[in-house]
Amino acid sequence: MTVPPLSSETLHASCVEIGGRAVLLHGRSGSGKSDLALRLIDRGARLISDDYTIVRRAGAGLVATAPANIKGRIEVRGVGILPMDTVESAPVALMALLDELVERMPDDSAAMRPVAGLQLPVIALAALEASAPIKLELALARFGLPIKP
Repeated sequence: MTVPPLSSETLHASCVEIGGRAVLLHGRSGSGKSDLALRLIDRGARLISDDYTIVRRAGAGLVATAPANIKGRIEVRGVGILPMDTVESAPVALMALLDELVERMPDDSAAMRPVAGLQLPVIALAALEASAPIKLELALARFGLPIKP
């Protein structure tokens, strides 16, 4: 008997919306998820969720939302948990793996990983590098899934 794929997953990932598309920042505690989210927000991104994100299938794509108990909050290390304006949801376009080894010259296409039964492009990124927000925006432009009408 084949087990059907999950229709939703809760991931240990922060999530921001950039230009109408959600980007998951996936990693263990202390990997820089919230720090990178804050720097992206400073560049115009909008918070969807901090630390944990619900990803569910919606038609042929994935949509990210915040768990109700953490919605509208972000942890700022050394400062505390603070309220922050958020976006309710957005279609997921890319996942950045913050715990993986970053290759100097990766393949010309993004790797793929199953999330809630669908394939999602993933990249490895060193979240605490000063250039991480710009690298993530470039990766979204290059590898991110388009918004589906």
